[in-house]
Amino acid sequence: MAKVALSLGSNLGDKRGNIARALSALDRGGARIVARSADFRTEPWGPVAQDWFVNACALAETDLSPEDLLALCLRVEQELGRVRETKWGPRAIDIDILTYDDLEIGTPALTLPHPFAAERAFVLVPLAEVAPELRLGGRRIVELLATLSSGGITKLT
Repeated sequence: MAKVALSLGSNLGDKRGNIARALSALDRGGARIVARSADFRTEPWGPVAQDWFVNACALAETDLSPEDLLALCLRVEQELGRVRETKWGPRAIDIDILTYDDLEIGTPALTLPHPFAAERAFVLVPLAEVAPELRLGGRRIVELLATLSSGGITKLT
């Protein structure tokens, strides 16, 4: 079983419900969710003006290959109404594979570990809650998070 870390975000519709439905669909599809962060309200990121996000991270175990896990994530996004019109634009759900064991992959379809995870507090804050000792680029999540501002990120209850 591979151990994977996932990041989820939503800023359209029932944001928290979208994340919960995505996690349930991933679990049913072969990525067994073993840990889940709280939901966090985060500022929108990117060049497009849009509503605030809810972000969360999850740890999962899977027998799926990295490519099959990516296909599952994309299928769940589509089933939950994700429309890819504008890069970094509004979305009902976004699911990113952050890590897949210690595997390093660089293909046109998939880069692991996720190339921007270490630069994004909206990923690292929830990830630190479920996997503070996880390493990206040789550095622990808590170390990476200490280099970033986490202002504008609020834990939801």
